[in-house]
Amino acid sequence: MEYFKPLRPYSLLLLNYPTCEILVLNSSGHVEPHIKESNHIRDFVFGFGDGINTSLGIVAGVGGANSSADFIILAALVGMFTGAKAMAVQNYLAVKSQREILESEIKREEYEMETYPEKERLEIEEIYRAKDFDEDLVKRVTDKVTSNKRVWLKTMLTEELGLNLDIVGNPIKGALIMFASFLIGGILPILPYLLSKTGFVPLQFSLWIAITLSITSSFLIGAKKAKLAKKNWVKGGIEMSGLGTGIALLGYGIGSELDSANLLNY
Repeated sequence: MEYFKPLRPYSLLLLNYPTCEILVLNSSGHVEPHIKESNHIRDFVFGFGDGINTSLGIVAGVGGANSSADFIILAALVGMFTGAKAMAVQNYLAVKSQREILESEIKREEYEMETYPEKERLEIEEIYRAKDFDEDLVKRVTDKVTSNKRVWLKTMLTEELGLNLDIVGNPIKGALIMFASFLIGGILPILPYLLSKTGFVPLQFSLWIAITLSITSSFLIGAKKAKLAKKNWVKGGIEMSGLGTGIALLGYGIGSELDSANLLNY
């Protein structure tokens, strides 16, 4: 027996993002949890990581050139909103295109089921013969599957073509998740500079606070992603935070070199 059970929302740093798992209960009473809608988790992790790395690279690069807090904040905010919009649009177009391709395959399969039912029925039989079902069982399973057009179509899509629209996701929802997660990740490296404008944080410490905040939050997201995938959470956290650190160091190095070469006038 299969059923859906909502999980309590878990905190992905600043955003409470609900997910759900499919619980499969077999005759022995053993419950197997399975993550559903992994595409939304993918969009959040991708957007958050790209947002935090983009902003961190900008504040490190511009900060490395000894620019003022106002200039750093302006450059980072422009980069953050521009990046969030671009990522959301690209994610929308990518998911929409993929869904359109899959939907065209579904329509083709529906047409073939209506026009060549016997041929499609033989294909169902071949699917279960390939699974080493005996002939009697093949006939009984095929009769059962083809007695319900919805089940028949789903079987053809998953077994013959390996298609699953649920895995692709909704383009609008994916774009919104990407946009929001990009902004959440992108604002974190900017926060120390905003606080420096109020006097809470000395400007000379803002960059290092931004790097520390970015590394910590990236580690938490990477660790959570790894735990969902049943992988080593420490390795997952280090992997994601390490990428952000590399971008920060690269940006800082570029900014420092440009400043040392007196190529910037501000």
